[in-house]
Amino acid sequence: MKTKIFVSLTLCFLAVAVKAQTDGVKVPAEVQPFIERETKAIALEAADLNGDGLKDYILVLERAKPETDADDYPKKQRPLLILVRGKDNQLSEAKRNENIIMCSQCGGVFGDPFSGVTVGKNTFTVNHYGGSNWRWTADYKFNYSRIDKTWQLVRVEKTSFHTSEPNKTERKIMTPPKDFGKVDIADFNPSDYEETEEAAK
Repeated sequence: MKTKIFVSLTLCFLAVAVKAQTDGVKVPAEVQPFIERETKAIALEAADLNGDGLKDYILVLERAKPETDADDYPKKQRPLLILVRGKDNQLSEAKRNENIIMCSQCGGVFGDPFSGVTVGKNTFTVNHYGGSNWRWTADYKFNYSRIDKTWQLVRVEKTSFHTSEPNKTERKIMTPPKDFGKVDIADFNPSDYEETEEAAK
């Protein structure tokens, strides 16, 4: 029963996320300066991301003309920016990651795999969903460290299931530092995680 609920919620969440991207993202005036040249905002979420009681933002951009790899897939197409509010009420870019958001062509037959960013106080999770007959999710969760004054990876969760057997969902959860050490949001690259996962098999 829990698996059925998980699959249903995942499909519903994806539908909402895709519609949100299609409809465009409303960007407030204070965030506009962070929309870089030849990019557009594809996600914007607000929360108190560092526990100081002020509203911060996660902003995900998409480059119009990204570089491509040997297989013609976009590289560093979608930078993620963490914008924090200072005591003067002004926003500044605290951290950036160029690799965490999968490219628009990286979801297989299902299409664009990026399904949004879930935010909360001191935390955020980047969500992906894709595949064809085999469907998969890849979620990366970060929490704010008051000691290190940055956001660090606390959980990687991946699931997969075949559309003919949605009740048979395989789930793999990895948590640092036990599985791959302390990881800052600015340094995290999913491909490094994949290499760690393969080496552990």
